[in-house]
Amino acid sequence: MSAPLHNDTFLRACLRQPTDYTPVWLMRQAGRYLPEYRATRERAGSFMGLATNPDYATEVTLQPLDRYPLDAAILFSDILTVPDAMGLGLSFAQGEGPKFAKVVRDEAAVNALAVPDMDRLRYVFDAVSSIRRALNGRVPLIGFSGSPWTLACYMVEGGGSDDYRQVKSLMYARPDLMHRILSINADAVAAYLNAQIEAGAQAVMIFDSWGGVLADGAFQEFSLSYSRRVLSQLRREHDGRQVPRLLFTKGGALWLDEIAEAGAEVVGLDWTANLGRARARVGDRVALQGNLDPNVLFAPPAAVRAQARAVLDSFGAPQRADGGWDGHIFNLGHGISQFTPPDTVAELVDEVHRHSRLLRAAPAGR
Repeated sequence: MSAPLHNDTFLRACLRQPTDYTPVWLMRQAGRYLPEYRATRERAGSFMGLATNPDYATEVTLQPLDRYPLDAAILFSDILTVPDAMGLGLSFAQGEGPKFAKVVRDEAAVNALAVPDMDRLRYVFDAVSSIRRALNGRVPLIGFSGSPWTLACYMVEGGGSDDYRQVKSLMYARPDLMHRILSINADAVAAYLNAQIEAGAQAVMIFDSWGGVLADGAFQEFSLSYSRRVLSQLRREHDGRQVPRLLFTKGGALWLDEIAEAGAEVVGLDWTANLGRARARVGDRVALQGNLDPNVLFAPPAAVRAQARAVLDSFGAPQRADGGWDGHIFNLGHGISQFTPPDTVAELVDEVHRHSRLLRAAPAGR
C-alpha cells in the first residue's frame, strides 16, 4: 500500500507546487474507446460484472496506463454505486445506459432513503486497494463520486434524462423533499469518499455532471451547497500526505468564483471556459483542471497537437512573476468518447508533456 510514489506530478499540480511539466489524465480514460477494455468487459459479462469485481476493475484501470504515459490513474467504477447501495436497484441494459428499478419521487420514497452501510460498497474499496497494489507507486490513484445533485437527478428520473423534468418538478414543487434527498446524498458521498481514501485513493474527485442544467440561484441552493457539505467532511490527509479534492461542474464556468470557494483544491472546467481568464479570476485560490473539447480527438494528429498547445498557452506558464505557482492539470472538458481513436490519445499526451516543458523554459510571468 505504501510503495513510494515515482511520479507525483499530478498531486503537486493539484496543490499548486512546482512541476517539470503539466500532468495529464483523461476523464473516462479506462473505457470503451480501448479494444482491451471491450475484451475485458466481454469476459466480465456485463458492466456491473466488471465494476463489482476488484480484479477486473484493477485490470481496466491500468489498461490506459500501459498504453500512455498518463500522470494519474482513476478508479474504474460508476457514479451510481451509492444510490444502488441505497437499494434502488441499478442495472445497465446494452446500449441504453443506467436504469433504477425504484425511483424517488414522493414522500414515502424519500423517507425510505438513508446513508447506506458502506459494507455494501466493499467491492469498490477492495478495488481501490487492489489498484494501489498493482500501481506500485507508478502514479497516484484518484477516487471519485457523483455529486449529491447529480446522483439525485438519476434517482428521481430513474436513469438519464434529456430535460430533467421529473427532478426539476420535484425541486420546485417540494423543495423540502429535494433538500432531504440531497442531505442524505451528501453525507453518503462524504462517507464513500472517505472510505476510498482509507482504502488508498490519493486524491478524490466530485463529478457534478448535471449542475450546469440548473438556473442561477437553484445551482447554489441545490448543487453547490451540497458539494460544499461533502468537501467539508472529507479527510485532508492520509499516509502522511495531503489528499487533494477536485470538483468538476459541467457547465459551471458561470459560477467559477463561487465554485472556487467551495473548499476543493482543484476546480475542473469544461471546454466552454477560457482557461486564461479562469486563472486570472481564481488567482491563488485553487488549481484548475481541463479543458480540451473531447471531439478534438477526432481530428488529424497535427490538429490535436495544435489544440493541446492552445489549451496550455491559454493557461500560460504556471510559474508566476512573484515566484509562486498556479497549478494546471490537463484534461478533457468532459469524458472521452467511446469512438475516439486510441492512437490520437497518444498524440495528445505526448504534446501536453512536450509543450508544457517548453512553457516552463519561458521567462516566469510570461
